[in-house]
Amino acid sequence: MIKEIKMRRSIRKYIDKPVENEKIIQLIESARLAPSGSNTQPWHFIVVKSELSRQKLAEVSHNQKWMLSAPVFIVCVADIRCRMEEDVDISLNENSPQEELKQIIRDTSISVGHVLLEADNLGLGTCWVAWFVQDEIRPILNIPSDKYVVGIITLGYKNETPKARSRKKLEDLIHYENW
Repeated sequence: MIKEIKMRRSIRKYIDKPVENEKIIQLIESARLAPSGSNTQPWHFIVVKSELSRQKLAEVSHNQKWMLSAPVFIVCVADIRCRMEEDVDISLNENSPQEELKQIIRDTSISVGHVLLEADNLGLGTCWVAWFVQDEIRPILNIPSDKYVVGIITLGYKNETPKARSRKKLEDLIHYENW
């Protein structure tokens, strides 16, 4: 699978062609099968096709208009409740101190990686967008304040083939036994 991983790119231009529902379900299935700490599976996914909702999501994502060429957005949401035994009021944002928040972001990020790779396998392009703030994005899709939006995946058929970007050398990243 390393060949496919090396070939995957972030796509910001899509052709005007709908994505089949079966493919969207297959993407969510790949996410559902991701590992998570203590098998908590904190992820939820909102499939957004509505032009109005996609426009609002692009606006709160620092007005990234290129997003609108994608016919589908998958909004990836982490649920802290899977790691909290008590039912206390909680509101999450970028500065929330809860250790559980870090755990659900980590686990949901793993599931998002599965979606990105499976989309490429299905001949689809994606880009993971995360340049927004919680208090602006949640109201658009009625996401409760105790949920954390990890990212928006733009999804569609590719209309570009970006070149590979430079990567750090393996020997600059790997350490053995200690730093």
